[in-house]
Amino acid sequence: MAVVLRLTRAGAKKKPIYHLVATDSRSPRDGRFIEAIGLFNPNLKPAQFEVDEERWSYWISVGAKPSETVANLKKRAARLAAKALSTEN
Repeated sequence: MAVVLRLTRAGAKKKPIYHLVATDSRSPRDGRFIEAIGLFNPNLKPAQFEVDEERWSYWISVGAKPSETVANLKKRAARLAAKALSTEN
């Protein structure tokens, strides 16, 4: 079973909220998942991206692959956090 870290859509029409989940790669986008580990809300300015870092590192360590979108969101969140940290000092 190949595990992938990807987004599932939730929320109302035209107001999406995405949950970051660990799931079997054969499952449908909004289907059954193993564990929810984060949240992405594009409706806020700036967009909110939260992830449980402990669970993220666990899933990566056991071989889960993040989807391209999730990998990009994670990189962007890390860059914004570093930028906020540098401007704070």
